[in-house]
Order: sequence, then structure tokens, then C-alpha cells
Amino acid sequence: MKTCTNIQYVVKMLIRFPPNTDEKLSILSRDSQYDLACACGTNKDDRRHRSIDDRWVYPVTLPDGGKSAIFKTLMSNVCANDCAYCPLRQDRDLTRCTLSADEIVKKFLEYHRRREVFGLFLSSGVIGTPDNTMDLLIQVARLLRQKEKFRGYIHLKILPGASTSAIDEALSLSSAVSLNLEVPGAANFSKLSQKKNYERDIIVPLKHISQMTHKGARFEKVRQTTQFIIGASSETDKEIINYTGGLYSRLKLNRVYFSAYQRGLGRIDLPGERSAHSNSDLLLREHRLYQMDFLLRKYRFNSDEIPVESSGFLSLSVDPKEAWARCHPEYFPVHVNRAGSFELLRVPGLGPELVNRILDYRKQKGVLRSFELLQKSRISKYLKRASEFVRFN
Repeated sequence: MKTCTNIQYVVKMLIRFPPNTDEKLSILSRDSQYDLACACGTNKDDRRHRSIDDRWVYPVTLPDGGKSAIFKTLMSNVCANDCAYCPLRQDRDLTRCTLSADEIVKKFLEYHRRREVFGLFLSSGVIGTPDNTMDLLIQVARLLRQKEKFRGYIHLKILPGASTSAIDEALSLSSAVSLNLEVPGAANFSKLSQKKNYERDIIVPLKHISQMTHKGARFEKVRQTTQFIIGASSETDKEIINYTGGLYSRLKLNRVYFSAYQRGLGRIDLPGERSAHSNSDLLLREHRLYQMDFLLRKYRFNSDEIPVESSGFLSLSVDPKEAWARCHPEYFPVHVNRAGSFELLRVPGLGPELVNRILDYRKQKGVLRSFELLQKSRISKYLKRASEFVRFN
């Protein structure tokens, strides 16, 4: 296995190297919590907690709405990068370790055979160079696909700066890949890293993945996702919203994820460390961005329709859909018995499931005279909220 060339650094890491696979997994799965660009659910608790045994199995929401778990770990927390927001950056004094491909495959298959997980999410710090590390990640996927005949879900992280050939090989073995955008724009990115080039190392490979996975392309069945770090740099929500809209409309990404930066983990010169925002504010900001993301993906909103305050940020007190409704009184009330799905989805409190139930009721039984005919305890609060914006007669 290749390692960093700095002899003193390597010796220091070897002295502190955990002795067995389980101890290394405990460290590396904990360190993988900062990357959410996988099938993880958007519920705050789902993103912040692991399995019952508090190890390296993370809860996920499946595309069909079901629940399962994913085996999620770093291959290594050794990293040659200087990302100021990252608790694993090269200047941090912490226990470093690396798993071999055989160790990961063996442990993953133990969980999979017990039906405790449905797939693997594998990322890593940069060991030496991006392509050197990509070779190690790809080796795991190749062992699973070719030796173990595993046909299930594999999500591989594409490291910034990876070559086209490394990306294509990863795509050939993966169900999904992700290359994290981190922040919107080179100006914001320059405050986070001096080693990585935003255009060369992130934007160019991100576009290449999109070209290779679009409909009709060689790897069209491979999903592509990315992640923003929220609050580490000086980005506004408006910038994130515009980039997110472009990622969906132009690059056809399957999903964008958001991870709130937690103060105290980065360098003191970081904009996020000097910000007046608390960690709880950043988590709420993350939640609002996920609500915005749902408006783009599920509710047919355009990025320029998402309302932001004069500061360029989403309101923390009102969700973006209700904020839009308050800004457009001319749109309401919506007639429940005449409106189509597009109009109904604009009503605060009404999501795709409830809209489909309304349309089904109208089709089967005619006029819907009250939400009480649809009401169930778990959705009553949403219907109560919607009542302000609709009429039945």
C-alpha cells in the first residue's frame, strides 16, 4: 500500500496506528460522518446518528421510500490536503489509520450477509495523490464486483483532482458516485484551500461525470450527487440556491446534499469561525436549504423563485415554501376541487403524497368538501397549515 512520502509524518502515524480492523473502522466510520453525499435521509436525526451498536452503519432512505442502512466508512483519514474546514486536514494532530481493501471487503460482507446493510459508501482522505487514493478505492469495488460477485449498491467518492481515467474506472464499478462541490464559486473556495484549484480539481471533473452519466451515455445508470459545506466560507444561501438549480438543470445531478459546518473544527482564520452564527443556527440553515432543495426537485419551483431576505439568506423563522406563499398573495386561495397538481403543490402544507390523495379522491368520489376526509393523525398539522391557503366551494 502506498503512503505519504514525508518520512517523519509516516513514522508518527505508524506509532499511533490502531492494531486491528474493528478499532480502525470505529475511527474511520466516525470520521466519515462529515460527508453526507450518499443515500442518507434528510431528517436531521438520520444524518447525525449511526446504528444501534453505534458503529459504522448509517440509516438511509431508499428511492422507494423504504428504510435500510449503508456501510459507510473512510478508507483512510490520512490526508495531504489543507481544507481549512475539514477536521482531518493535514495539520491536525489526531490518530491516523488506513484500512486495506481486503479489510473493508471482509467487514462489509459480514454485515451484508447478515442483511444489516444494503450497500457500501466508501470515501477517503488523500493518501499522497488523488489518483493514488482512487486506485485504492477502486480496488475495493473491483474485489466486490469481480471476486465476490456483489451486484448491490456501491457508492464511491471521486476525489478532487482525480484523472479522467480514474473517474471512468470508478464509474464502471459504481452504482453512484459523488464529487463534493463544497461551496459555490472559486472566490468562496479560495478561503478554504490553497492547494486545490476550484475549476481544475472540482468543476472540470464534475462536468465530466455529468457527461458520462447523462441519459444515453456510457454510464447513464450511475447516480451522481454532490455536497455543499454550509457556513465555513462567506457564501450566501442565494449563491447556493443558484448553483443547486444549475446542478439539476444543466448537469442533471440526481441529488445535492448540505452539511452544516460546525464551529470549533476549522482553522481560526476561517470565515465560519469568525461568524456570529451558532452551530444550532447553521443546522437550521442546513434544514432550510434541504427544504429549498425539495422545492426544486419535488415541487417544480425554479431557483429564481426561492425567496431570500435582503442579506441573501433564507429565513430561519419561516420555511421557504411558506415564505413564497406570503410573497404571492395573488396566487391564493387555491381552489382544491379545480386546481391541478402544479397549483396544489404550491400550497404550504401540501406535498406530493397529499396532492396525489386529493386528486385520487376527486377522481373517485367527486367534490372534496373538507380536508377532514383525508386526515390522518400523522399529517393533520400539514392540512391545518394548508387550510389558510385554499378554498373548497
